[in-house]
Amino acid sequence: SPPGLLLLTSFLLHVEEGRASLARLVCDNRLMQKYIVEAKDMENRVGQCQALPPLSCPAVLPLVDFSLQQWKSKSNETKRQEILCDLALLVGGVVEAQGQVTQECGAKQLSQLYRHANSFFMLLQTFSWETGPRDPGCSPRFMEQTHVTSIFLTYRKLVQGKLRFFFHDLAKDLCK
Repeated sequence: SPPGLLLLTSFLLHVEEGRASLARLVCDNRLMQKYIVEAKDMENRVGQCQALPPLSCPAVLPLVDFSLQQWKSKSNETKRQEILCDLALLVGGVVEAQGQVTQECGAKQLSQLYRHANSFFMLLQTFSWETGPRDPGCSPRFMEQTHVTSIFLTYRKLVQGKLRFFFHDLAKDLCK
């Protein structure tokens, strides 16, 4: 939706301010709730598209389920790297699907999903909390899916799960 996109664009334009800008994004939990609602809405809208055929070439998507106990034991930088890997795979899956979906409704929803997922990807690439070797490389767990709706389900689960908990964990440090 335009207001959410405007807010994110505004945030990305002020990235130079560093942690102060990140704190504004992380400390207002209404913003994360808005992203979760938007993810659910996109998933519902693509489900209403008429007769989306299966993808002839499966989209490779990250497995985004996680154990909260294991998640809590990771550093913020490790969490960020894991989410970046998931988002990279998801964005790639969206691009793969975009090349195959010609139906207007599905193509429009995939385009919106690409913008949202890529915005999170670019945002998380901007920040790092640890010095030393970075980006050890991605080896995320993945699955191949032929149903376009699976791509939206994966995105919603990523936003509701890892991203929400990551921002919640950041808020503990940044929102004092």
